[in-house]
Amino acid sequence: MHIEPVQRVDTIASAEFIAQYKDSQTPLIISQLSKAWPACEKWSFDYLSQTFGDNIVPLYGCEEAKGHRHQHAHIAEMRFGDYIQELKKGNNTLRMFFYNILQQAPALLKDFSYPNIGLKLFKKLPVLFFGGKGTKVQLHFDIDWADLLLCHFGGQKRVYLFAYDQSKYMYHVPFSFSGLSDIDIEKPDYQRFPALQNARGSLAVLQHGDVLYIPPGYWHYIIYDDASFSMTLRALPRKLSHIWQMVYNIICVRTADGLMRRWVGQPWNERNRQRALERSNAFAKI
Repeated sequence: MHIEPVQRVDTIASAEFIAQYKDSQTPLIISQLSKAWPACEKWSFDYLSQTFGDNIVPLYGCEEAKGHRHQHAHIAEMRFGDYIQELKKGNNTLRMFFYNILQQAPALLKDFSYPNIGLKLFKKLPVLFFGGKGTKVQLHFDIDWADLLLCHFGGQKRVYLFAYDQSKYMYHVPFSFSGLSDIDIEKPDYQRFPALQNARGSLAVLQHGDVLYIPPGYWHYIIYDDASFSMTLRALPRKLSHIWQMVYNIICVRTADGLMRRWVGQPWNERNRQRALERSNAFAKI
C-alpha cells in the first residue's frame, strides 16, 4: 500500500482552491481556515457539555451490524454530558455520529461561519462526530457524494484517504458504503486482504483547528489518537453524475440493504462479505 501525506497550507484563495484541489479532486489540509472562529477558542468537551449536555444523543458502535440490524442503526442513547464523561474515562467503543447542530444544538451556530472557499456549502447540515482515544472508524465513503470540510477540534486524529477509483482494492461490501469491517488500514493483513497492497492513498494528521477538504466519493478510515471531535460542513453535489450517485445510494442501495437485512438477516450479510472478498481479491497482485 502506497500512502503519501496530504498537502498542508495555512490559507488559500478560493480561486486557487477550486483550480488546484476541487477540480482535480485532491485532498488538502487548511490549517488557518477556522482560526478566526470563536469555536476554535471555545469548543471543548466541557463547553459543549454546558451548551447541550442534557440532550439525549444516539450512539454508534465500532463493530459491523449483524443479523437483522440496519447498518446505520444506533446501539445506545445517553445524555450528551454523560457520554462526554465516558470519553474522558477512556471509552472508545461508542461514537457519536452525524449529530445535526442546526436541529439539536443551535446555540453553537454563533461560534462558526461558513468559509468563503469556493464551495456552495449546504447550511442546513452542520454535523458533529465524536470518538474516544483509540477509536477506529471503518473504511467507508459518504452516501451523499458531497464535498466535505472536516473541521477538527481537540486532540490528534488521523484520516486515511483513498480516491473512489481505488474502490476495487477496498473490499467494498455490496449494498453498503463501507469496506469489510475487519480491515485495519494502519496494520493491513495482506494474507487475508491481498488487494490492499495495490491501493494508493494519502494520510491527513489533524490537530485542533485544522480543516481537511475531502473530495466527493473518497474512502476514509479514521483513527482517534486522542478523544476529540469534528464538525463537517458539506457542499452537496452539482455534477449530474454525482447527483445521480447520491440519489441511487439513498433510494436504491440503502433501501435494498435495509429490506434484505430485515427479511433475510445474517445470511444476507455473509453473502455480501463473500462477494466483497471475491471481487477485490480478483485485483490482487499475483
